[in-house]
Amino acid sequence: MEARELEAKADFPSLAAKKRTAGAILRALEERDGFLLVGHKGPDEDCVASMVALGLLAAKMSKAVYLHLGSPVHEQFGYLLEICRYNSIEVFGELDAPSGPVGAVVVLDTPKPDMLELGPQVRRLIEEEPPLIMEIDHHLGADASYIGDPGYRLVAQASSASELVGYLALKLEEDEGFKARWQLGEVMSRNLVLAVLTGIIGDSRMGKYLKTRRERWFYERFSSLFDQLLAQKTRTGTGNFASKEEVFAAIASLSGAERDCYEGMMGRRRDSGSLGYVLLPAGEAARMLAAHGEETFTAVAKSVADALAEEGGRLGLVAYPDPPGASDFVQFRLRRNHAFRGIDLRELLARLEIANGGGHPGAVGFRFPKSEVADFEAFALELVARIEGLAREAAG
Repeated sequence: MEARELEAKADFPSLAAKKRTAGAILRALEERDGFLLVGHKGPDEDCVASMVALGLLAAKMSKAVYLHLGSPVHEQFGYLLEICRYNSIEVFGELDAPSGPVGAVVVLDTPKPDMLELGPQVRRLIEEEPPLIMEIDHHLGADASYIGDPGYRLVAQASSASELVGYLALKLEEDEGFKARWQLGEVMSRNLVLAVLTGIIGDSRMGKYLKTRRERWFYERFSSLFDQLLAQKTRTGTGNFASKEEVFAAIASLSGAERDCYEGMMGRRRDSGSLGYVLLPAGEAARMLAAHGEETFTAVAKSVADALAEEGGRLGLVAYPDPPGASDFVQFRLRRNHAFRGIDLRELLARLEIANGGGHPGAVGFRFPKSEVADFEAFALELVARIEGLAREAAG
């Protein structure tokens, strides 16, 4: 980070000021791509959990997310890294650098600049081409000082940095325009709720050290969401967990389900020059949805498209019909490798004359009514050939 005069952290003077800063951060999440998430040295539960939770928010918009961990994470947080793996969040270590361009850095749960965990390559990247730096933190008083750029410092009294990420998530959950733009049924997904709650539990010691009515409200809200989602989306989950260890065990079992879903999709991989793709016929898609649940299936489909693009060097595609009763559409998710910048996927949709879809230059989702798809395999293969042709043309 570039040297700057230290400025003591303070809570917002008003709720309106806090909302303005939250709004600026949320706009940046929508408008930018390539988010580098960093925390403090020797990361604890809240540091890791808040990074994962914010990464999940960005991943919902098909943004590239890079989570930097310079220190080994305790094995009890392994489930958080598993969640990253199957939700398009790249985790890399002290001596490495993100695999793609960085549009913004987000510093989480870090009281002051000299506590930042920055490997040499990450430090050089930030210092040579300073990106926008945003900050989410709950440390006030003592010698805590700002790290983020003015206007992008969500620093406030809270139980944890994870609580503040939860605050951002709740604002997006209430924004129907946001969910329509990104084709999201819900923002408060199981993994996001679990990551937020992990951080709150870790810093408050199961709620024992909550100070204010607002902190208790967040704790109770996310505990309730946790119970509901675990009861709905696991075979054995009953909610009402009595200990942090039970939370860890439950989440670890869920990340295992994501691994099974991911491996099942990747087992159907095919390649066509510039394009790696997975086609899931109706029966297979319905089976996987029934086995793993809609949230896991959808998140993993995005992650598989990402992996295909990164491994193949250009584009990755996943296609499947929604099961009967869910919708009358055939879904497609297309991702571009970060190094393959010769094509804007939104323009590709326009050239293919696909109206029902959208996203950003590096990732799009689109759909066709089932009534227009008499033969899923033949329809998808024809589309693969057309995308392949446009990709080769863009590559010159």
